[in-house]
Amino acid sequence: MLASGAIREAQRVGLPAQSITPLGSLRRFAPDIGDVSLLAIADAARHTELLSGFARIPAVAAILSRSLSHITMANDRGAITLRVTVPEEAGTALVWHTGSVTHTRQLQSRAQRLGLTFDNGRLLDRHGASLMADTEASFYGHLELQDVPPELREGGDEIEAAARGDLPVLVRTSDICGDLHMHSTWSDGRDSIDQMVFASQQLGYDYVAITDHSERSLASRQLAAADIQRQRADIEKVRARARRMHVLHGIEVDMMPDGSLDFDDEQLAGFDIVLASLHDDAGHDGATLTERYLRAIRHPLVNVITHPANRTPARFEGYHLDFDALFAAAAETGTAMEVDGAPGHLDLDGALARRAAAAGVMLVIDSDCHRSDGLARQMRFGVGTARRGWIRPEQVLNTRSIDEVRAFIARKRARR
Repeated sequence: MLASGAIREAQRVGLPAQSITPLGSLRRFAPDIGDVSLLAIADAARHTELLSGFARIPAVAAILSRSLSHITMANDRGAITLRVTVPEEAGTALVWHTGSVTHTRQLQSRAQRLGLTFDNGRLLDRHGASLMADTEASFYGHLELQDVPPELREGGDEIEAAARGDLPVLVRTSDICGDLHMHSTWSDGRDSIDQMVFASQQLGYDYVAITDHSERSLASRQLAAADIQRQRADIEKVRARARRMHVLHGIEVDMMPDGSLDFDDEQLAGFDIVLASLHDDAGHDGATLTERYLRAIRHPLVNVITHPANRTPARFEGYHLDFDALFAAAAETGTAMEVDGAPGHLDLDGALARRAAAAGVMLVIDSDCHRSDGLARQMRFGVGTARRGWIRPEQVLNTRSIDEVRAFIARKRARR
């Protein structure tokens, strides 16, 4: 939010930059952001004007540091650094400042083996002359690599894959056809079903699922069993007005401490889609929690396991579960696992999402949004998190048509 606000403000006051791009862990969609940095691309003659203009943005409370190539300012929400570069070196600067540190060191080692030098945002040939790279693809090309997407630059096996030409085509927000996890005023959402649906329609979605919390969840408000039919009638009214949008009546049902689900089978069978969550660990150890999850996964009416680790980035690492067992059961039963885009979850994280996909699990990328104005942002976070897990469009249920989503749900229900 700090970075996007700074970019909007820079655009509003007309700073002379061709583009302004987030950097570092923010650009890699890391769950825990250490600092906020931006890169502005402009002709060298405009750099002084650009930096001075950024210093005059109304949100600036103090200038912490400044040089010919950067300025760091502070306001009441934190510090933010603006760096500048020229167009012909934009690709090299983006790679250098996006990181991660481990990825950059691997690039430096590869450059050295090729007789090149990559240091301090510059790529030099064996004679010390600069190698221009106006795009990141051209930079990686100098190192005989595929263009590595920012989300993969964590210092794992991405360099080896890029050298072999094996990097996948990652899922994009434009691939998403619908959002299968959101909340309304029927539980703890801020906005009505009508507002959530029509905001989703503005995003170009073909379908959404309204999935409020069941009555014994730990949410601030819940959908009571006695209100299910009233909510269904509300959804029918919205369907009549939003005829180009398929609106699924779903539920986010809680896994109870005894292993049961919050609503009984007759109630669950009436929903178009059932999401199951474990919000209350009840003091159980990892083995017991795993068994609670396995019971839900094997339930024929449960279609999606949401934010499986129930983590909170930088605060709680999540439950200690036997994820291999969960993924095996999900793949066997045709139960999807969610990559949740809510900033309080970002779960499954990239590493777990990659493991789940490798085990044959169908993934879902959702916003888990509680307000209409956050739908796009939280879906973008979800997609960014999935991309960190090397996830391709075909591995995600909600990149598919509504007919395919319904068929996925029907196949598991047919096993009852």
